[in-house]
Amino acid sequence: MSLSGPDNAVLAKAIELTAGKKIGLVAAAGNDGPKAKAVFPAAYDKVIAVTAVDLEKRPYRRANRGDYIDLAAPGVGVWAAASVAGARPKSGTSFAVPFVTAAMALARSQAPEADVQKLLMSQAEDLGETGKDDVFGYGLLNARSICDR
Repeated sequence: MSLSGPDNAVLAKAIELTAGKKIGLVAAAGNDGPKAKAVFPAAYDKVIAVTAVDLEKRPYRRANRGDYIDLAAPGVGVWAAASVAGARPKSGTSFAVPFVTAAMALARSQAPEADVQKLLMSQAEDLGETGKDDVFGYGLLNARSICDR
């Protein structure tokens, strides 16, 4: 999901119902800056909150931070469709979400009963402080083992 905003009772209920059907949920962590409050749906417990990093594995300067961040993925200078010019590099946590979503879908197709969220987080490349942190979560998405199957 490439949307973010304040907590919302209707959205919270929709997330709860969807997660209850064992559907993986991934959302952008937000682009309001390092000191911004948590945004939703990323901050809901049942959602994987994704932040963005550049090619040098540095955090996107406008990405939100906080204990709700789960994973990092490429999201700075990502080549994407543009309405006027056809395509151009774009940046933001929304551009990191598809990387995690694709990895989750591939992992789920290979092991439908596995805890895919736990799998992705356990295989992440730890960045920043050791262990889970407010900048990178568990670290940079590493889908190598999933893709090698």
